[in-house]
Amino acid sequence: MGIKPVSPTDAVALNAAIPLFRAANPRAAATVFRAATITDQQRSLQCLAEAVYYEARSESEDGQRAVAQVVLNRVRHPAYPGTVCGVVYQGPLKPGGGCQFTFTCDGSLGLPPSGVSWLRASRIASEALAGSVYAPVGYATHYHTHQVLPFWAYKLAKIAVVGSHNFYRMPGTWGAPVSFSRFYAGREPSPASVIAHRLPASFPKADLATAAKPTALPYALADLAAAAPAPAVRPALDTSTAADILPASQVREEYRNSGRYLSDIPPAERAVR
Repeated sequence: MGIKPVSPTDAVALNAAIPLFRAANPRAAATVFRAATITDQQRSLQCLAEAVYYEARSESEDGQRAVAQVVLNRVRHPAYPGTVCGVVYQGPLKPGGGCQFTFTCDGSLGLPPSGVSWLRASRIASEALAGSVYAPVGYATHYHTHQVLPFWAYKLAKIAVVGSHNFYRMPGTWGAPVSFSRFYAGREPSPASVIAHRLPASFPKADLATAAKPTALPYALADLAAAAPAPAVRPALDTSTAADILPASQVREEYRNSGRYLSDIPPAERAVR
């Protein structure tokens, strides 16, 4: 996210001077984000809760719901990945790619989410995935704090101010409800490897593979702590009991050597053939 080189104080004043877009600000459509599997559902909840927690845990509940709404708006827009984790970790999931959400790159993940703030973020994320809509931000796909001024702030439509964040939607048809019609993919990527590389050097990365409790991980995914189930293996035939299991051959004597080369058949048996 490109930021103009201005002081936080100047950024607050400049942001306040950007007028709200005067056109209608329609409410986002209610959508239930039903994942393909339990693991995918856990990932979607985890990623959204982390976005809420790390980006807005100091905000009011409305401010946190607004952040969750932006993430889910992006999931339904063709300009962004079609999954919750894909949206939240867009950039870090790609080699050399930047960050759409600051916490995924600035080392915040080295401090695991905890306490009442994490419980609230998880609840808000769960409600949003179940179809709860925060109407005041409409179809916003961008936001930032008052203390920074992104280069794109003057190019998008500022539609709401919630707490310490300004919210924007894309101009024209690209930001209209008709563009938010993509279906949720349902298969969530795991950003676990990205998390490991984004942690500060002091964090014991071995814990990622050995921790038994989600709270011990900076990124609490069920499939990080638990090993994948072993592939099914077809049992070998117990030859010691094959004679007892298999029925006796019913091939008639005159056909016993059928299919064999004559040279391979002992002379004593050729008469039978």
